[in-house]
Amino acid sequence: MNTIRNKVQLIGNLGVNPEIKEFETGKKIAKFSLATNDSYKNQKGEKVTETQWHNLIAWGKTAEYVEQHLKKGIEVAVEGKLQSRNYTDKAGAKRYVTEIQVTDIMILKEKDKDKEKEKEKESVSEKA
Repeated sequence: MNTIRNKVQLIGNLGVNPEIKEFETGKKIAKFSLATNDSYKNQKGEKVTETQWHNLIAWGKTAEYVEQHLKKGIEVAVEGKLQSRNYTDKAGAKRYVTEIQVTDIMILKEKDKDKEKEKEKESVSEKA
C-alpha cells in the first residue's frame, strides 16, 4: 500500500513540444505540459468541456524517451508523483510550483497532419 501514497495517473495531450535540458553530468530533464479534459452536461443539457493543464517533468531514461518520441498534440498516458517546490524569482517574490514527476509514459495516439493514426503502444518506465 505504500506505493500508492503519492501516485498520479493522467491521460491527455501535450500542449507544447517538450523542453529538454542536459546537465554537465550528461543527465537530462524534460519539461512539458499536459492538457486533460473533463466533460459534463450543464442544466440546459449542453455538453461542457473543461481543460486542466498540468506541468510535467521527466528525468534520465524517461527524459530521453520524451525527447525522441513526444511532440505537441500527441495523446499520452503518464504515471508519476506530485512534487512541490518553491523558489525566489528575479523580483524577489517567493513562487510555488507543483509538478508531476513522470516515471512511466505511454503514447496512445500520435497527431498526423492529415489524420490521427493509432501508434503501437510503446512505453518506457523508470522502474525498469
